[in-house]
Amino acid sequence: MIKAKIISEVLGSPQEHVDKTLQLLLEKLKERSSLHIMNETIFQAEKIEGKPFFSGFIEYEISVENLNELSGFCFDFMPSSIEILEPDKLNINAVEAGEFFNEIMARLHQNDMLLRNTVAQLNLLRKEKST
Repeated sequence: MIKAKIISEVLGSPQEHVDKTLQLLLEKLKERSSLHIMNETIFQAEKIEGKPFFSGFIEYEISVENLNELSGFCFDFMPSSIEILEPDKLNINAVEAGEFFNEIMARLHQNDMLLRNTVAQLNLLRKEKST
């Protein structure tokens, strides 16, 4: 098992929306069967000085089976910070390392495809607007 301390931040406006989103995020985290969540604390949204936004965050610990689960969690929830607490050393064999990097590459390719499609759609809309 891998145990990690996580911080997930939400930025937005109004304050009530940020606080509600923090609650929803925690609920979604708890629905994920591959995660075990411990010691969660929600820090309510506070106004960012000089900006029209509010920022709040959740600090919590998770445990997962392996690096693939941890990387999947990171891609799906995009935490602000992650600190691996246990184990002190990660011993992985070549197959596990390959699976870990293949998972990362699959997610990067998926995100790249989404970005390319979005840019293509934006360019098409711009072209249609200019004609």
